This record gives sequence, structure tokens and C-alpha cells, in this order.
Amino acid sequence: MTQPKGTELQKSDFSPALIVIDMQNDFVSGSLAVPGGDTVIDNVNSLIDLPFKVRVATRDFHPQNHVSFADTHKKELFSKKEIYHPEDKAKEHGIEQVLWPVHCVAHTPGADFVPGLETTQFDIIILKGVQPEIESYSAFRDIWGRGETELPGFLKEKGITDVYFVGLAGDFCVKFTAIDAADYGFKAWVVTDATKSIAQDDAHFTEMASKGVKFTTTKEVQEALRS
Repeated sequence: MTQPKGTELQKSDFSPALIVIDMQNDFVSGSLAVPGGDTVIDNVNSLIDLPFKVRVATRDFHPQNHVSFADTHKKELFSKKEIYHPEDKAKEHGIEQVLWPVHCVAHTPGADFVPGLETTQFDIIILKGVQPEIESYSAFRDIWGRGETELPGFLKEKGITDVYFVGLAGDFCVKFTAIDAADYGFKAWVVTDATKSIAQDDAHFTEMASKGVKFTTTKEVQEALRS
């Protein structure tokens, strides 16, 4: 793993942002808990305290009948279903959707940030999956790439060059957001010891690397931003 250090960090074109992905009750101890999700809270907090130019948090914030829920379709948990963007009337661009347990329903405790997370320093909070028929793993846009959130414009307005990702889950929302960050032209970094994944293999890391995402650790980021 490589990380810009020393004189490279002193260049005026290095402007880092931290994005904390979905550190919410349902992903830590609730209906869709990621194994070991609670073990990254300390590392995430230590990174939040570093001198990033901006700190962003994301939250799944679903309606009760969200398209990603197995209950919505009366299907088995973790089965799959082809779904379409509501504007795709001809149903030409379907995407295979994993059907999840009901999770992170808006204005319920499961959607709240996990206790112990330092939340006072976030500059903006991005809500994902707020429309019943739209799935959004990425904090940048929906799974069809049609609808953008305010995140791309916010980061560009702030002059951000490098984006560091932590949180849950490494093989879903972290992965898709990091890949989109690279696609938008940012240098994307996943902090591996401040994320946890559902999958036990490394396929998602291989996929991210193939899209230009780089990897680092909490210690490396601390050394770099404090130098």
C-alpha cells in the first residue's frame, strides 16, 4: 500500500476529504450487521480528528417499502431480482438486485449513527436510497448512474483532490462509492483497517484496484496528514 507523504503532501494540489460510509446501527448490530463492524469505530474516529479539508458522512435512509427489501417483493432474503429505473418504461436496462432484510428505515433507530461515532465534525451528510424505487449503493449516484447526489458538486466546489473512504460495508457501499470517486476524477483511497466487509474473500479489493482505487491504513494516513 502506498500513501503520499512528505513533500508530496505539501503540494498545493493535495486537498483531502474523508468520507465515512454508513456507520449506522443496522449495519453494526441490527438487521444487516456487518461482521466486526463495531471494531472499526475507534479507527474511524481517529481519522475524523485528522486535518481533512472536509469530512462527509453517508446514511442509508430508506422508506419502509424500498425496492431493495425482500419484504417489498415478498421474496426470500438475499435472493435476487431484476429491477429497473422508474423512468425506464421499456425495461431495457435492468440491474440484478440483492434483496436485503428491512434496514435503515428513515427516522428509526436502525438508521441512526452507531453510538460512539464522532459525528460533530461532519460538514455534510449524504442520504442514500431515499426514494422507494431507486437503489443507491454509491454516495455519488444511483445504481443506474442517472441520479447524482450533491456529493460530486460539493467535493469539486471545495477543491478536493483525494478522497479517503472508511465504514461499511467494504464490498458494497464503500466499494461502489470509491469506484465512482475514481470515475469522477478524484484520487480514491480505501482505508482497509477502518472498513469491514460482508464477503470474506478479496474479490472486491481486486475490483476496486482494477478501477484505480488505492489502499492505505489508518496509521499511514495519520502519518501523512500530520507530517
